[in-house]
Amino acid sequence: MKNEKRQEGKMDMQAMMAAYKKLAVPGAPHALLAGLAGSWATWTRAWMEPGEPPTETTGTCEQKMLLGGRYLQQEYAGDMMGDQFTGINLIGYDNHTKKYVSVWYDSMSTGIYCFEGTASADGKTITQETSYDDPVRGPLLWRSVTRIVDADTLEYEMYLTPKGGQEEKAMEMTVARKR
Repeated sequence: MKNEKRQEGKMDMQAMMAAYKKLAVPGAPHALLAGLAGSWATWTRAWMEPGEPPTETTGTCEQKMLLGGRYLQQEYAGDMMGDQFTGINLIGYDNHTKKYVSVWYDSMSTGIYCFEGTASADGKTITQETSYDDPVRGPLLWRSVTRIVDADTLEYEMYLTPKGGQEEKAMEMTVARKR
């Protein structure tokens, strides 16, 4: 059984609510995310094709905690290939699965991408993955790595792996807290 703590049969309502309440309490991973709330500037390099020079852009990111400190909403704004770009990431830590979970959606598609992953022992490097069917390239594995360098600096990297192909670095971003 995946979770041996689950009880067979019916659970009384009070015991069930106590279990849910215990899992709903924000902990250390949520405090780490809360430390990222604020206004940030972004510097991005994106590779549209492997081996080609990257495009470079700047932008902003507004980050705020939601729902009593359970989730961090990250709202990005900038430009991509000459067009205005906005994207929203909602990230949290699932106390039940012991994994970071997030959803990403942006102005360049109508898709919603659901990620899941883990952090390094110190919690300062979060690696998440998702797979999706890219409308141009077909099935892809998308791996994201977020490093909390210090209280005022983040580094983000995005890697794509086409089905049966090699992993390619698609983007890197430095995010610095505005002062």
